[in-house]
Amino acid sequence: MSKPEFDPIKLAQRVESGDRRALARSITLVESVNPEHRKQANKLLEALKKPKQAIRIGLSGTPGVGKSTFIESFGIKLVNASLRVAVLAVDPSSTRSGGSILGDKTRMDYLSRQKNAFIRPSPSKSHLGGVARRTRETIALCEAAEFDVILIETVGVGQFETMVAEMADLFVLLLAPAGGDELQGVKRGIMEMADLILINKADGDLKNAATRTCSDYASALRLLRKRLQDPEGFPKSLMVSSTEGEGINESWTEMKKLVDWRKKNGIWDSTRADQNMFWFNAELRYTLLAQLEQDPETAAASSSIHAAIRNGDISPSVAADRVVQGFLSQKDIKLK
Repeated sequence: MSKPEFDPIKLAQRVESGDRRALARSITLVESVNPEHRKQANKLLEALKKPKQAIRIGLSGTPGVGKSTFIESFGIKLVNASLRVAVLAVDPSSTRSGGSILGDKTRMDYLSRQKNAFIRPSPSKSHLGGVARRTRETIALCEAAEFDVILIETVGVGQFETMVAEMADLFVLLLAPAGGDELQGVKRGIMEMADLILINKADGDLKNAATRTCSDYASALRLLRKRLQDPEGFPKSLMVSSTEGEGINESWTEMKKLVDWRKKNGIWDSTRADQNMFWFNAELRYTLLAQLEQDPETAAASSSIHAAIRNGDISPSVAADRVVQGFLSQKDIKLK
């Protein structure tokens, strides 16, 4: 990439004008771990005007449940309704090589060819939470480009997938019919965050199983403590068939109903404010840790600290406290 294209101010202007290529380059910039690129990325984000607020929808689900198929079917429905849709698909990174397949665009071939759709796969880079570390900044760029709906697909389902709820306005959980004991799914974390539970593949031989599963989840959801951010009847479970398009319209209607209610009752704004504080604190932790790792004095003392931890001469918690205290005071880090 040439220097003029990396100019943060010009790049921000091109993003706001709807330049898809500039948006893609901007996302690459904010995802970069290069220190110089991080400085440019911060300038880029600062140069963006206060964007319109898109509807951010986080999606998670068990492997093979049909998340990509649902997103394509749902995305086409939104595009046909004259809405601009951005899909941020987070792919898991290998713990060995660090690489990712990033094949989501191939699974959403028809949607990827739509003028009003933008699909961006990103590696998770072993970041917990089901989303990449810079996903939130990517969302800000997509809102600056004036997309109406932003779909955030996580790497899969698990207890750490709930972090996507800290950047989304709605959290949708996709599940397969006859996937096991439904009550096992009602546990702290993923289920308590869901606004809608969609039972996918509700067609053909699985239609009856999907009906039973949807009914079981509807009953199970009533066992959860009512949340302040929900109107009567939410969260709820619905059946959808991504391949046949059944239930897609109903799902979007329920999402809009929930969004409208939250905006009317002030929950939308308060949730966005809380999310801003959450990500401020998260970024503060990341930045302080990076500063700690890059400090020369801390690096020099690390070898002896690591050796002591490995040998069991000092507990990890005590060692961590002394490293931090040594970093803050810029004094020698002592083992005893």
